[in-house]
Amino acid sequence: MKKFKIVLILLFLGAEVLTAQNKYERQHRIRKSQFPEKALNYISEKLENTRRIRFYKETDSAQTSYEAKFKKDRLWYSVEFDKDGSLEDIEVLIKPVDIPNDSFSAIETYLKGYFSKYRIRRLQQQYPITKKEPTETTIKNAFQNLMLPSINYELIVSGKREKVFEQFEILFDANGDFKSIRKSLPPNYDHVLY
Repeated sequence: MKKFKIVLILLFLGAEVLTAQNKYERQHRIRKSQFPEKALNYISEKLENTRRIRFYKETDSAQTSYEAKFKKDRLWYSVEFDKDGSLEDIEVLIKPVDIPNDSFSAIETYLKGYFSKYRIRRLQQQYPITKKEPTETTIKNAFQNLMLPSINYELIVSGKREKVFEQFEILFDANGDFKSIRKSLPPNYDHVLY
C-alpha cells in the first residue's frame, strides 16, 4: 500500500511538471502611448534608421511583457522588454539557411525524433541579455547580426506527436542543442467575425 501511495504522488508531481510547460501567450498590438516609458526612451535613443515600428503587449500565463517590432537594414527585429521596461532580449527573424549546417542538422535531428511530422513556422535568432555580457555589447552584436556562442535559436513549430498537430515554442543554443520546449496556443483571431 505504501508503494502505491508513493507511485500516486510521483504521478501527480509529473503531471504538474508537464502542465507547467504550456505557454498561454497572447500578443496584441498597442499604441505607442501604452508602451512603458522607460522602454520607449531606450528605443528612441538606440534605434536609428528603423522603419515600420510597431508596439505589442504579450500576456503570458506567468508574466506580461512588451515588444517593439521593426525593420532595420533589411532585417526584421523584435526587441522585448519586461513590464518595468527593462530589456530582456533582441530577436532577428531568419531562415534555415542562416544557421550553420552543423547546428541546423542537430535541430532537425531533435525535431525528427520528437515529432512524427513537423513544420517550422517561424525561426528567430535570439540575443538574450545576460549578466556575463554588458547590455550595450549585446545590442551591438544583435544589430550586426553576429554568430556568437551566446545566441539562441527560437523556433515556432507545428508538430504532430500522437494524432493531432499542436504548436510549440522550442529553444536551442548556438550549437543546436535543445534547451526548452513549451506548448503554445495558436495565434489569436478574435478580430475575425463569422
